[in-house]
Amino acid sequence: MGPMQERGGRRPIADINVTPLVDVMLVLLIIFMVTAPMMTQGVDVNLPETTTKALPQEVKPIVISINAQGEIFLDKVKTNQALLKGELAKRDPSDREKPIFLEADRKVNYGIVVEVMADIKDVGFDKLGMVTRPREERP
Repeated sequence: MGPMQERGGRRPIADINVTPLVDVMLVLLIIFMVTAPMMTQGVDVNLPETTTKALPQEVKPIVISINAQGEIFLDKVKTNQALLKGELAKRDPSDREKPIFLEADRKVNYGIVVEVMADIKDVGFDKLGMVTRPREERP
């Protein structure tokens, strides 16, 4: 008789204990659920509405955003008006052919928007477009 039968005839259990695996997976799930909302980046801009359609683009544009507080962002990096002009002037001359999209919150003072547009033109960028949100169909 073998050693297993001397102890009462029990066989060894060949199952894998998955409880630690489930614990680790639940912890990872909670971590991802908590951190996922923090990974979204962007500038919250309430765009004005229009009835036109979006134009197709071949080249990735440079995006300048102005939020409701009047803060200016160049490709999602916060800057101010003087630095914006300097950063655009430092760009490669081939970048001057790229379009610039200006996203301005509807609550921003129109004077700030015009000043930023003038700075963009002064630096030598000619392709300037305003970003708007399509107007929802009203009955």
